[in-house]
Amino acid sequence: MILSNINPTQTVAWKALEKHFGKIKNSEMNDFFALDDSRVENFHVKWEQFLLDYSKNRIDNKTKELLIDLANELNLKQSITSYFQGENINETENRAVLHMALRAKETESFLVNGVNVVPEVYRVKREIEKFSNQVIKGNLKGNSGKVFTDVINIGIGGSDLGPSMVVNGLSYYKNHLQTHFISNADADFVQEVLKKLNPETTLIVVVSKTFTTRETIDNARLIKEWLLSSDKIISADDHFVAVTANVEEALSFGVNKNFVFPIWDWVGGRFSLWSAVGLTISLSLGFDNFEKLLKGANEMDLHFKESSFDKNIPVLLALIGIWNNNFLKAETEAVIPYSQYLQKLPSYLQQSVMESNGKNIDRNGEEVNYQTSQIVWGEPGTNAQHAFFQLFHQGTKIIPVDFIGFKKPLSASMHKHNEFMANFFAQSEALLNGKSLEEVKEELTKEGCSFEEVQKLAPFKVFKGNKPSNTILIDKLTPENLGSLIAMYEHKIFVQGVIWNIFSYDQWGVELGKKLASTIIKELNFGVKSNHDASTSFLLNEFKN
Repeated sequence: MILSNINPTQTVAWKALEKHFGKIKNSEMNDFFALDDSRVENFHVKWEQFLLDYSKNRIDNKTKELLIDLANELNLKQSITSYFQGENINETENRAVLHMALRAKETESFLVNGVNVVPEVYRVKREIEKFSNQVIKGNLKGNSGKVFTDVINIGIGGSDLGPSMVVNGLSYYKNHLQTHFISNADADFVQEVLKKLNPETTLIVVVSKTFTTRETIDNARLIKEWLLSSDKIISADDHFVAVTANVEEALSFGVNKNFVFPIWDWVGGRFSLWSAVGLTISLSLGFDNFEKLLKGANEMDLHFKESSFDKNIPVLLALIGIWNNNFLKAETEAVIPYSQYLQKLPSYLQQSVMESNGKNIDRNGEEVNYQTSQIVWGEPGTNAQHAFFQLFHQGTKIIPVDFIGFKKPLSASMHKHNEFMANFFAQSEALLNGKSLEEVKEELTKEGCSFEEVQKLAPFKVFKGNKPSNTILIDKLTPENLGSLIAMYEHKIFVQGVIWNIFSYDQWGVELGKKLASTIIKELNFGVKSNHDASTSFLLNEFKN
């Protein structure tokens, strides 16, 4: 086995953490600050244009020391080496996990089965650059001779969530091409997108590693019919691009062989936006900005690979997440970006985190006796404040929060950005400090409330505080910084998978529902009967009638 196969709960460090947790579980973070003047200094990391402040967590110096002991006892450093050396750490599928090679410098070497894949990566990148420039400049045209004005990306899962998150996140930098994303097998939505577009000026990028993904290919066929329904288009070949490992299927569908871009089996779908899967990113933002995105991710790769664990942002976030999940028993974690541009980041992380670490079988094939992945969710601030922050502040659950904000705006005045970011700082401060009963009573009294009113209202306005959060403060939302941010979370996933002793890079859990759906489609469309449980049979009969 390439990665260590150790039940973390049986380690010396885990048992020490359990004992330590028993001592500090009722502690207040404010007491930690009061007892340690250097807490903020010791509980933050500055790297490039990133600042991570993790001082607002229910940990002390001993917790941090023991968590790093856990990482060392579980051979995290050697696991990182195996990860970067292209060893087949995705053991259930016998594959390497090497999305880092997609953003490597041309001088770097990443080996898969003894072969350096970086030259091939750069060959494909040059093809992406050439194709993107031809479309953007209008040199590559549709079948009727008109330049492209719109791009549709058809994919699902990582073939959609990554590109759409980045294109939306960096829309400040986008060019004249209008980009549309179709993932769901909802024909009504597809028609809603198409009715706004001109077939003659629409380019379609079909992203599917196998080129057999049902939702993706069904949507591609539907759009191909739409194209050919135009009396101005004789052939759809000039309008389709494929990103796939199955070239034959793409050619059979009718894609021009010069418009097929490869995906390699050592690139997992949810980590594939750095590959030709990011073609739509390059088309929308221009290849130069796509390259900057890759550069930022590469810089985070090097930070993760080379930094000591006590100054390593992905490692620290992963260890804190394990503390919150396995010791504080926090079942979820929220990601709150203070940027509307990053509205799709929580959805992107939902897939990358939960599809990776949502496992109940360890690397030995045995059921785990501890919690693995947390549930990831969130929305941009300040919208989230008016939606579910009530639960954070006065609810009964512990919900750790990652606050992500930027020092500088993209186009707004600094005055308006300051007003916006005041909420960013205020929310983490409120989660830390809360508001005591005495403070509430004093406040109500000053507002002129009677004694009886104070006694009645005060309990409802108390905030217990002591709610954990991380603050990630970044200089500005640029392609480089977004690349680093995404890679940061990718490496956090890896670290947690290593410590939980699970395989993070397969996703067998998505298979069962897909197979059952194939059976049900035959039943609904062709009357082929099959056996179901009583509830499903009842629902199908109601649907058909």
